[in-house]
Amino acid sequence: METIAWIGLAQSLFGAVLVVTKHSASTPDRILSVWLCLLSVVFLSFGIDLKVYSAPLLTSSFLLFNPAIFLYVISLTTDGFRLKPLHLLHLIPFLFFEIFSHISGTGFNPHLFLESDSDLLFRLLFAGANLASWAIYSPLTLLRVHKHRMELRNQLSTIESADKLSWILFISIFYTVYWILLLIISIYVVTVKADNPLPHYFNYSVMLILVFVITYYGVRQSEIRKFFGPGKRAEEARVVSSQKIASEQEQRIADAIENFLKVQKGYRNSQLSMEMLSKATGFPRYQLTEVINKRLGSSFFQLINSYRTLEAKELLADPHSKYSIEAMGSECGFGSRSSFYSFFKKSEGMTPMEYRTMVLSEKDV
Repeated sequence: METIAWIGLAQSLFGAVLVVTKHSASTPDRILSVWLCLLSVVFLSFGIDLKVYSAPLLTSSFLLFNPAIFLYVISLTTDGFRLKPLHLLHLIPFLFFEIFSHISGTGFNPHLFLESDSDLLFRLLFAGANLASWAIYSPLTLLRVHKHRMELRNQLSTIESADKLSWILFISIFYTVYWILLLIISIYVVTVKADNPLPHYFNYSVMLILVFVITYYGVRQSEIRKFFGPGKRAEEARVVSSQKIASEQEQRIADAIENFLKVQKGYRNSQLSMEMLSKATGFPRYQLTEVINKRLGSSFFQLINSYRTLEAKELLADPHSKYSIEAMGSECGFGSRSSFYSFFKKSEGMTPMEYRTMVLSEKDV
């Protein structure tokens, strides 16, 4: 197990340096770097415990990982996010058990976890803190990522891979499954009172893998477009709840949207966003979103790309067109070949090339 500890220490510190020194490091990058530094402390502590006590002490990486990934996601998705001293309160449970366990020398032996001794209350408090940390932070993190991904569809017409935070979603789900498996293993070891180091091997091995994954994607993660600003979303929600759009106003907004898309061909701008549509039509974003969602039964992303697909079908059906398939998609406003093919196939049930072949063959008959 010592090998895992020292590799984890080296990789965590290396990852922290890579993230914080990358070009144009942002606040989320600095938070991730601190997170990796603290993970290096976890691995260092684990290695020292094995050297001095021949067994790990009662400390937990969960009490660090749970709030750290939550703060990282909040910093990524919040416009103008600033780390404040108040945010450091999230680390109090981790620091408390880390410091107290080393002062008292309380060991972490799963098979003796429920033994009636002077440390039983402390161990139960430790277990309760870990369960509470996972039960609170994991849902909040998943909810925040989900809300961000849903908000993308109401704000952007072209969604870049960096904006989706798919890797954070994967890590959050993977971490949840890992936590449940570790809990099952630990309960088994505690119940049968088996002196088995499997929980420690499993825990720190998976943590080492997560350090590699976090470092890799953390270095690659660029600034994303953010829609959760301090107080901005709450203010918009308050306005929406207090001002119901009249049916006449709804019609005017719908007409303005239709004019912008059908007459002005605004969808041809691959970077078209709800902010741009708001400036072009003169209506606030929350009203445009409500009309698109409720009256038109669509999302901004779906609506814009459906117009792009309609024009693409016209170009694809033209036997005299000199455009390549990719150029046709670009002409209609699709930001990339992958986004063009992905949306077109989802909408029409076939790729643009298959559609062109089908239409042209029908014309030849």
